[in-house]
Amino acid sequence: MWWTDLRAALGQRFNVQGIASSLLVFTKDRNLMIPHISVPDIRYIDWDEVKRRGFEGVVFDKDNTITAPYSLGLWPPLESSFQHCKSLFGNNIAIFSNSAGLLEYDPDGRSSLVLEGTIGIKVIRHKLKKPAGTAEEIVQHFGCDSSKLIMVGDRPFTDIVYGNRNGFLTILTEPLSLAREPLVVQQLRVIERALLKRWSAKGLKPKTHNLLPDNMLSVKDKPL
Repeated sequence: MWWTDLRAALGQRFNVQGIASSLLVFTKDRNLMIPHISVPDIRYIDWDEVKRRGFEGVVFDKDNTITAPYSLGLWPPLESSFQHCKSLFGNNIAIFSNSAGLLEYDPDGRSSLVLEGTIGIKVIRHKLKKPAGTAEEIVQHFGCDSSKLIMVGDRPFTDIVYGNRNGFLTILTEPLSLAREPLVVQQLRVIERALLKRWSAKGLKPKTHNLLPDNMLSVKDKPL
């Protein structure tokens, strides 16, 4: 058990698949790193409009998107927004994380079961770290095409690249807390944000989404 936990911690620091994918983004598909929407955190997402636009489900990253790093409980200030999302989408929300649910680091589903118990939504088990892999496990869980789903995460290199590559609407959040986050991840964040700012300033846009062809979605001025 301790070895699995150690491997998971190291895996959070060194995502070899993510590094390889990032190199391809640098050289070929830079627009994959550009989110459709950027918000401080999920409280600023207008879930009612998201539902009205025709989206059928929401996929959340875990660490620093809806929980603190390595925590298995919801970040308390997000409770109201999270519950409103659940009230609109019912069981069609889930977590897709590079920690809980990843078979390599959570082979017996222990972390997934704890997280499901505390947060109350499904953690999707999967084999490959974001941004690698297809949306097969997610599509099987939701029973609809990925173009009708939203990927919400805090990392451009992982969550946003994965979401855009697989046809989701992508929403980028700011990290919730850097207190327990590994230094190497914090350093990667600086690189990610600098590149995102530079490429966006040059006019680079995300791929057009069929349910959001104008790339416009209202964002709340004040958190829910």
